[in-house]
Amino acid sequence: MKPVLDREMRVEVDASDFAMGGVLSMKCEDKRWRPVAYISKSLNEAKRNYEIYDKEMLVIIWCLEAWRHFLEGAKGWFEIWTDHKNLEYFMKAQKLN
Repeated sequence: MKPVLDREMRVEVDASDFAMGGVLSMKCEDKRWRPVAYISKSLNEAKRNYEIYDKEMLVIIWCLEAWRHFLEGAKGWFEIWTDHKNLEYFMKAQKLN
């Protein structure tokens, strides 16, 4: 049996107007994705006023901080899955002034 840290991992995140959450999953030997950890939190009044792309980025950072010990120990790459198209901007190199 392979150690857990040798397996593929992914972080799935989502944010709404009132809450945010994420699931850390790993690919098992039977090729199915299984959840390892789950985290959710309701947004306070100030964060409810954020734009949706800021909420999505907030939940990504929050999940990466919460599961840092799992992800830093992983031998391979991990993926971050989100359903917000505007975050593709952050995946490309930007020309800074």
